Amino acid sequence: MAYGAEISRGNPAYFIFLLDQSGSMADPFGGEAIRKADFVADAVNRTLHDLVIRCTKTEEVRHYYDISVVGYGGKVHSALGGSLAGRILAPISELADSPIRVERRNRKISDGAGGIVEQQISFPIWIDPGAAGKTPMCQAFELAKSTLEQWIAEHKTSFPPVVLHLTDGESTDGDPSELAEQIKGLATQDGPMLFLNCHVSSDHRAKVEYPYDESGLSDDFAKLLFRMSSPLPEQFRSAGDQIGLHVHEGARGCVFNGDPVAVAQFFDIGTRPANLR
Repeated sequence: MAYGAEISRGNPAYFIFLLDQSGSMADPFGGEAIRKADFVADAVNRTLHDLVIRCTKTEEVRHYYDISVVGYGGKVHSALGGSLAGRILAPISELADSPIRVERRNRKISDGAGGIVEQQISFPIWIDPGAAGKTPMCQAFELAKSTLEQWIAEHKTSFPPVVLHLTDGESTDGDPSELAEQIKGLATQDGPMLFLNCHVSSDHRAKVEYPYDESGLSDDFAKLLFRMSSPLPEQFRSAGDQIGLHVHEGARGCVFNGDPVAVAQFFDIGTRPANLR
């Protein structure tokens, strides 16, 4: 059965975070005094930290995942910073040892008596926000495709790679749909790779999450993202159910007009393969 491959140090899985860092990502997000670029960078850093924790066994971070974070805006580049700057792919074990910096942040937690207290936590930073230039989506897809082809050639029996693409607008360097189809056509012996798309918006139109057809999509760009998105396998749909989203069979990995909650859930659902040995 597809999407059942065990994930191990000898047979890792692969996540590509593909992030729109165009100038419009400097716009405010979700009615809050925060830019889209800042929120997305925080969400990705939090997701990377969660993946590091998931791979930590007896104080060792095991190489269960390979990671790429590609930004596209003024340029198409690896968004990883620090000692990983310029690296398109990094094992999770190396990523764990190489944040740009570790910030101290406050979070609110229950005090156990009905009240709320603030607690300081360490928050590793691997990517900084970016918001400049146009939206060279096709060029970013080309880089993702070539990277995926090489990785799959070296990991033919692995869990299929997952691309988590986040954007706030249409491509400025051509129609990306054919490249998206070529990417979705890539596969390991365990099944086709997964291409998931999340659109974020500064306006307050109703969000659409994980549709199974185009009937609720009146926007042409929304329909394009839907067609570019892979159907969600059962374990990903179950991940949605666990966080309160009812994801129908046949649903695509697609969010349109996503708000901050939808973005956080998108990264959570998209990184749920848990067949760790």
